[in-house]
Amino acid sequence: MKIGILGVGAIGHTLTQRLSAAGHEVKVANSRGPETIPAEVLASGGRAAHARDVVTDVDAVIVSIPLSAVPGVRSLIDEVPADAVVLDTSNYYPGRDGAIEALDNGQVESLWVAEQLGRPVVKAWNAITSQSFELKCSPAGSRDRIAIPVAADAQTDRELGMSLVEDTGFDGFDAGTLAESWRQQPGAPAYCTDLTRDQLPAALAAAVAARSPRRRDLAFAAVIEVMSDPEDRMGEDFIMRLNRLLFSPSGVS
Repeated sequence: MKIGILGVGAIGHTLTQRLSAAGHEVKVANSRGPETIPAEVLASGGRAAHARDVVTDVDAVIVSIPLSAVPGVRSLIDEVPADAVVLDTSNYYPGRDGAIEALDNGQVESLWVAEQLGRPVVKAWNAITSQSFELKCSPAGSRDRIAIPVAADAQTDRELGMSLVEDTGFDGFDAGTLAESWRQQPGAPAYCTDLTRDQLPAALAAAVAARSPRRRDLAFAAVIEVMSDPEDRMGEDFIMRLNRLLFSPSGVS
């Protein structure tokens, strides 16, 4: 499959490596030009390109940039072939992304992204930390393999998203439509808690829309506080362990 990736942050970096290693033809771009993309990102066969080259002649485009930057790539997404699938990995944190009135008023992140981009999207890879995504991939069928929820309105789009998640070393889990994707947003029990395919359904079902923003902000404040003290060390899996402590999803000790 021909895949374009916009963004070479922590998630985009690993996506480029994994998807190219899985045999896909991957082009990747950032906001600073192809010459600035580190060689290790391309070590598995990905190709650095300009953003407008990344969105043409592709079967899928993955938008892996800060959510606040999403409106700025609308002109690029307008160039994506009509039959290509657009996937989004972003999340909203008011303290990091500024204030987005629609999201502060409760609009589902991925529905807002779809509006900004002018076409349907698949929500995937947003509910895993960059550390777990980089270090915890495992072969299909492995015990305790982490599952990643995938939401989209079209079943065929969800299936493509789940297939690509599988290619990155995780179980792709059908999380339903975009209207239900708030269940995998920050503050929900399924968000960044490293759950298996068997554990994930209960966590998705346990989400409470009114509580998620408060728990999202509480977790974000805790991370910022720890990061602000040079003597503190978050340690391995700090964010995952913090989220589990806050959410205590069913089946997770």
